[in-house]
Amino acid sequence: MKFTLLMLICSYVAGECMTPYPMPTQHTNMYSCLEAGYKESLKKLQEIGPQDVNEHEIYLRFICKQYETPKLPA
Repeated sequence: MKFTLLMLICSYVAGECMTPYPMPTQHTNMYSCLEAGYKESLKKLQEIGPQDVNEHEIYLRFICKQYETPKLPA
């Protein structure tokens, strides 16, 4: 099984989240996906900056979605 990290940027002011963005790196287990999610969330929070975060009440969410890799025919 593999895991894809999906990042979401949300706003309490707007009352909604943007469409989930799939990160390009695939993960081989849940732990590494969650670890990447926390790291990427912090990077994105710092990129957005305190002014926009405070003004729009932005928060970040992430999901680690499991999927099966397709098996090639023999």
